[in-house]
Order: sequence, then C-alpha cells, then structure tokens
Amino acid sequence: MLAYIAGVLLSIGGLPSAGAVDPLVTLDYSSYRGTARSTGVTEWLGIRFAAPPLGELRWRAPQAPLQNDTVIDAVAHGPICLSTPGTPNDPTTSEDCLFLDVYAPSSASASTKLPVYLFIQGGGFNVDSNPNYNGTGLIQAADMNIIVVNFNYRVGLYGFLASQEVIDNGDTNVGLLDQRMVMQWVQTYITLFGGDPSHVVLGGDSAGGASLLLHLTAYGGQDDGLFQAAAAESATFGNMLNVSESQYQYDAVVERVGCGYDKVQDTLGCLRSLNVSYLQANNYNIPYPNGGPEAGAPIYMYQPTIDGGFITDYSYRLLQKGSFVKVPVIFGDDTNGGTIFTPKNTSTYTEMDQFLVDQFNAMTANQIDIMNAMYPPAETYPDSGALWRTVSNAYGEMRYMCPSQAVGSAYSEYSVAGTWIYRYNVMDPTQMEEGYGVPHTVEINAIWGPYNVAPGAAPASYYPGQSNAGIIPVIQGYWTSFIRSYDPNTYRVAGSPEWVQWTAWAKDRLVFQTNATAMEVVDYGQQARCAYLQSIGILTQQ
Repeated sequence: MLAYIAGVLLSIGGLPSAGAVDPLVTLDYSSYRGTARSTGVTEWLGIRFAAPPLGELRWRAPQAPLQNDTVIDAVAHGPICLSTPGTPNDPTTSEDCLFLDVYAPSSASASTKLPVYLFIQGGGFNVDSNPNYNGTGLIQAADMNIIVVNFNYRVGLYGFLASQEVIDNGDTNVGLLDQRMVMQWVQTYITLFGGDPSHVVLGGDSAGGASLLLHLTAYGGQDDGLFQAAAAESATFGNMLNVSESQYQYDAVVERVGCGYDKVQDTLGCLRSLNVSYLQANNYNIPYPNGGPEAGAPIYMYQPTIDGGFITDYSYRLLQKGSFVKVPVIFGDDTNGGTIFTPKNTSTYTEMDQFLVDQFNAMTANQIDIMNAMYPPAETYPDSGALWRTVSNAYGEMRYMCPSQAVGSAYSEYSVAGTWIYRYNVMDPTQMEEGYGVPHTVEINAIWGPYNVAPGAAPASYYPGQSNAGIIPVIQGYWTSFIRSYDPNTYRVAGSPEWVQWTAWAKDRLVFQTNATAMEVVDYGQQARCAYLQSIGILTQQ
C-alpha cells in the first residue's frame, strides 16, 4: 500500500523549480497562491493532497489529487472530515476533506531546506478535533527556522470501518493511509515551500500521538524514510480489534441503513451509493457485542484495526519486540488525563467498572478487581459522584500515562536515538476549581500558543499577562529545539533545565509547571500501577 501511494504521487509529473519566497507555488497538479502575513510567515490554506474520497473511493486508500490547471487562492481552510457520532448537516464538515495547510517563513526559498514539523491532530480517531491550527507561533519560537504542515484525515465510520467486505473490495485503516499520503506529499513537494524532506519531525496529540506510534510501528517497524523524529502529546492506547472482531460494526451499519444481507448482494457497494447526509444520520456508536445488558457504547468505537498490513499487532507487543522505527522521540501526558472522558456522576465501583469495560471489552473480572484495589477513593468535587476522580485516575493512567512510559522504556532499550518523557502539570485556576485538574491535551495550547489554536480553546491563564503565560516560551523552546535538532535541549530557552533522557530503570521525566519546570523521578505508586497496566496491555487489546 505504501509503495502504491508513493507511486501515485511520483507518477504525476516532475516538479517545477519554485520557491516559497513567492506566494504562488506551482505543483504539478495545481497551483496555489498563498498569503504573506505581516508576521513574517506565509500561509497556504486548503491545499488538496488527494482526490475527493467519494462514492467508489469510500473506504479505499487515498488517490492522487485531480489535475486542476487554474490558480487557486489558498486563503481558506478545507472542510473538516465527518465525525462519528455524525451530524448530518454541519456546514464546517464534508466527506471531501483531504486538505492540508502549510506555514513557512516568508524569507524561505527552495534552497533553504528548513526542518518540517508535520502535525497529526487528535480526536480519538472519530473526529478531527484540532483542525486549522496556525503555525505562526511555532515558527516564530523557532527563530523563523521551521515549516509547519497540518491537515485533515478521514475518521470514524469513513476512516476506520473494517470487515471482510472492506478487505475484499476496499482498504482498512484509510485514515492512517491518508496520514501516510501527506507524508509522501511532503517528500514530493515541501522543497517548493522551503522545507527539507530529509528533516521531517512528526507531531501529534491524543489520537494524533497514537498515530505517531502506529507510523513508528507500521508494517512491523519498516522505515520508509518519511520522518526522522516524532513528538507525541498525550498519546492514546485505545482498544484495538482485528478485522473479524470489527465485523459487528459493519453488520450494524448495513442493517440500519437498509443495505443488509437480506436486501442486497453487494452490501459495501450499497454503502458507497448512499447519500452522505443519510449515512451521517445513522452514524453512531453501539456497545461491544459481549458487553451484556448494562453495557454502554464506548466513547470512541471506530479505531485502527489490526489488519496484518499497516498494523501487524498490538502496540504493546510491537514495543516489546522492538518492532519500531528507531528515531528520537518525545512522549508524555497530562497529570489528570482521564477527567474529561469519565462520567462525572460515577459514585460506585460498579459504575466505574462498567465504564472501564465499556471502553476495554476484553478486561476480565480479575483485572477489574485489581484495578479497584489500585485506585482507592480519591478527592471529591461538588456536583460530581464520589468516584469521579477515582475512575478518572484509572482511565487516565491505563489509556495515556502508562503507555507513554512504556514507549519510553522500549525506545531506551532498543534505540540509540534520544528518548524524552514528560508530565504536563500546568494548573489553570478554572480547571482546577472545576475538578478537571490538568486535563487531557491541554499542553497543546502552550505548544502552539493560545492565539494559534481554536478560538476560546486555550485556558484564560495562558494568555499574555496571566498566571500561566510564562510556560509558553518554555515549552515552545523545547519543542522547536526538538524539531530543529532532534534534541529538546539544543535551543531550549535560557534558564530552562536540561531535559534528561528517560531510561527504564531511572524513570526520569520533565515536569512542566509554571515557574517550576524541573526533572522528577516517577513516584513509586505510579511505577507500580503502570507496571501492572503495562503487564496486561496485550490482554486488554492495546
């Protein structure tokens, strides 16, 4: 599949000689006119990187973008990909959504060969939750010495539907193949914007961070030279099924939209023929088939699938075997990564256990009993159940905190490249008061800068003059240093502590905290809990 995508991009013609000093960039399938801003950054928004994945191209690998001989004003972001659960008529979304944005210093040219930061947004693989972030803040923090690329990819029903029918007449994990297509696009075209295709650093948060690991382990850890380092924020280790285990999702969809086996012979062809608004109206999550009468639907149902191709095994097993690309990596998480996901009314261990099994359907009664013992009642908050923070602690460590430490340990064991782990502990007064603590992916607002993420997304304390404004240059210093040199220490802000590498025996990580960023050793309680959760990671299908 990778060879196919590479061939598609390389077969559509030779590249003209051009540079990003001119906002008009001529690709061999279309020309895009960007905008040079007074910030010193030129931006190209809404560049199509693949053909519209419509009709017969639903649930197939991305195809080459169509030829368009007109000059396109690249002044608007492309529409966001459709999510699951579905909203039938959201004007900001579309099935035709495979677009990317490029941000480059206006002084860059085809000869500058600047490092490239290629960012993969999160959203649980069911929504594009970080679209349209502006790369200007990162470029400025990097002394105008990097290029930033971000993009949309297919998610949910459209990105991760898996069944025997899809295997027979389509492709699995097409959302990941979209991401791979962008990596190939960067290899082919980024020199025209001033970038260096041999110096690409992947970034990503949540499912984007999980995507980084899936590309590091893709095809059993095959290195195709598409990137040279990776920095993951709050990477998720979700429940991963194989194709046969995913069949129930497909069967449920075809029945509810009238494409069932008793009605049509080609059920997948029937799905491809349906109006997308009708599909979206019927696009929702259902419980796992073994969940029992009390089961609820998982937060994120459609997930990357073990298909024997792109994904050959569970992430934990691939890490144990050393089956991953050996490049420098950053992985880390927020102190309270589970709080935004768990039911605030959780009051009993029975309710906590049901939530965990709803997300990880392979968990056994014995594993649940051990989880209950490991996570005693925690602090309580008004308008919340007595065990909300307890289930949040369990879910946060199982899905986020402990897996990232496992990545660090595997990389420190198998790789000669650098390995850095962090804990983000910047406390926003409002989030603390509401009981969310330092929640999942909040660090993304500091890395990009509060003005460069979605309007209103960043905590109020992150803005200039507020209590946590000082963390912005600190974390941007480490991140842009890593992008530029594969080491977060090279260009870190003066006065920032050295970020010591992680090892499985020392367990040193950097704690980001306003005016108190420092190294720490993981406390023994979390070490013990993570040791258990990592030991059952394959059994819990992570």
